[in-house]
Amino acid sequence: MSAAPGPVLRLSGITKRFGTLVANDAISLDLARGEVLALLGENGAGKSTLVSILFGHYVPDEGTIDAFGAPLPPGDPAAALAAGIGMVHQHFTLADNLTVLDNVMLGTEPMWRWTSRRRAARRRLLATAQRFGLAVDPGARVGRLSVGERQRVEILKALYRDARVLILDEPTAVLTPQAAEALFATLEALVAEGLSIIFISHKLAEVLRVSDRIAVLRGGRLVATLAARDADAGALAALMVGRAVAAPVPKPHAVGDVVCALDRVSLAGAPRVVDATLALRGGEITAIAGVSGNGQQALADALFGLAAPTHGRITVNGRVLAATPRAWVEANVARIPEDRHAVGAIGDMPLWENAIAERYAGAFARAGVVRRRAARAHAARIVERFDVRSGGGIDAPARALSGGNLQKLILGRALAADGNGAHGRERPPALIVAAQPTWGLDVGAVAFVHQQLLDACARGAAVLLISEDLDEIDALADRIAVLHAGRLTAARPAREWTRASLGLAMGGSA
Repeated sequence: MSAAPGPVLRLSGITKRFGTLVANDAISLDLARGEVLALLGENGAGKSTLVSILFGHYVPDEGTIDAFGAPLPPGDPAAALAAGIGMVHQHFTLADNLTVLDNVMLGTEPMWRWTSRRRAARRRLLATAQRFGLAVDPGARVGRLSVGERQRVEILKALYRDARVLILDEPTAVLTPQAAEALFATLEALVAEGLSIIFISHKLAEVLRVSDRIAVLRGGRLVATLAARDADAGALAALMVGRAVAAPVPKPHAVGDVVCALDRVSLAGAPRVVDATLALRGGEITAIAGVSGNGQQALADALFGLAAPTHGRITVNGRVLAATPRAWVEANVARIPEDRHAVGAIGDMPLWENAIAERYAGAFARAGVVRRRAARAHAARIVERFDVRSGGGIDAPARALSGGNLQKLILGRALAADGNGAHGRERPPALIVAAQPTWGLDVGAVAFVHQQLLDACARGAAVLLISEDLDEIDALADRIAVLHAGRLTAARPAREWTRASLGLAMGGSA
């Protein structure tokens, strides 16, 4: 992709403070017509704040924005839309019960008009779709569309409003490889028509593939702007975190016996899991790939002790466990839930209490009274070993942590031996169930989490990795199964899968 001269956006000295935190510190950037500018940075680097200012959700404390040569009024999303700035969010903002046409038209007609001009809108939508190669059925209900089709509708919503600048936030996070390839083809068509794109992603290979220039934020500051052709993944990772990022290294080890087995298990949910069979062995990482919403949550709930099978059975070390979290924790199952904020931690409780939340009744309480000294010492060890950074130490509330640091705390709670075994011996987990363990994390935090899972596996733990990120699965998995519409394929050695075959299975075509 090549950029044409002439800036369509110019950000000058953008500064935004939240109390004492400087989220954006005098950032100046420009975007040319027909250019793809990638925006990179760790969690908390200031990316979301910057694009929120650009789209009018925040008002900058200092600085100005010019769009197509005219000042852009601050804090006015309607003005941003009118100026031709559109945004496609990572989590789609569509009404599932409405048709594609209804979703695209929402907010485009005045409320005082007596009739809706649906026929003209349908013609315009189809013309826009044909122009940019975005095939769509205007009458289809959004709730019945695939994830890739829903993203297509989000892009069409912006183009229908005459967007000339498109902001894409983690656009491939929930796509199969085939859907991602279709998106890249769409981006090429958009750029060929003169649109400009701001591309936000943690996937460095994609950034290098689609972008013309790359802007890197760190600690709220713009630390580098460079041509994509002059960059590589290692250098970008180092710019993002301020140091070289070592790739996770697996350690040689033997594969052990079956720790957990699913025998023709069916689970309630939407969709429900049907007739799933899987064996998890010690010293092995088994990954379940799939697009979000295909039964992963039901499976994770069952393996967290939150739900019982409606058919079949699940055993851990040969025993069927009660469907209670306590039974699974006592069976030495470590749990890393997908939603670290709502499920993984209690935001108003301090770090030290969160660190013992699942095991206080064993090593950290007697007769219902918490042994604070032991609990705080255990929490301090987790904070040190897992590099959990907080301004208030172990007394800081969990809600004050960044996403990456909160995930490190949850990881430490799950993986740190607690001295709760027989005769006080340390008892590392026998089974680790990790659901989307690096979702939304930056490259440095991802590398750390991956290394911890590999190390736990080398110590003999069976690891079940439930992930939508194929890069993560490639980096970690010994065996891979695919979950689609509640149906689980057989787990095959990772070397027997290709990106294409995984994508087809994730889409239900294999």
